[in-house]
Amino acid sequence: MAATEPIDIVELGVGDAQAGLALSTEAGWNQNEADWRFFLAQGIVFGLRDGDRLVATAALLPYSAGNAWISMVLVAPKWRRRGIATRLVDACLVAATQRGLTTWLDATPAGASVYGPLGFTPTLQLRRLRLEKPMDTKATRPLSAGELEALIARDTGAMGFGRSSLLSEFGNRPGSRIVSDADAIALVRNGRTARHVGPLLADRADQALALVDAITRSESGPWLIDAVHSQDEFLDGLIRSGWNIERPFQRMRFGPAAVAPAQLPFAVAGPEFG
Repeated sequence: MAATEPIDIVELGVGDAQAGLALSTEAGWNQNEADWRFFLAQGIVFGLRDGDRLVATAALLPYSAGNAWISMVLVAPKWRRRGIATRLVDACLVAATQRGLTTWLDATPAGASVYGPLGFTPTLQLRRLRLEKPMDTKATRPLSAGELEALIARDTGAMGFGRSSLLSEFGNRPGSRIVSDADAIALVRNGRTARHVGPLLADRADQALALVDAITRSESGPWLIDAVHSQDEFLDGLIRSGWNIERPFQRMRFGPAAVAPAQLPFAVAGPEFG
């Protein structure tokens, strides 16, 4: 199909996981094939093709209490600046409206300029940080294994709605760990290029920082974490420990919030997922 010809939005299936992975890998994102298979199986994923090649995607993943997440919004470089991302997000919004869902997403600065005019409003500011290896490699005391149910309960309070399907999927994968220390708990999982820490929930910043420190000393990196910008003590502590900010993200919402969050997280599950 020539680039100048009109192309139609199609709904994708699990068989498109490798094609989706190629698209997110080209963009430098951290998803792996298991991530794509989960979204294709559990969500509604729209795409555009150029012949046999998948050139753009957007996914809608329903959660509980009338909420859903838009993610995997990707457009191959040569297809950008043609309104394709807007068309795909519109398709997700139509699907969400038909189901009576409030939709959320995590946007890059460029993406926020697309989503704002569509009616999305900003909520949290996020920062993605990367750590190659801890500055101090001295061992810490062993971490306790956390319970998936406890992680889900605290995440529900932080989000204002439940995401048990997503967290159960992540938590039960090979290589994933749920760890706790004092009153802090976090999920650690594999990405394509780095281990990811998040969500991370704690009562205080020092507890959150201590847990991150213990995690990163307990196994080799590199590491990614998506920190909430307003948790400035936590963010500053990460930077002092050798984490580097890679880029900002903006969490945005389309529609009313069902329940106000009881407590902010220190780090989220990842902007590509929510």
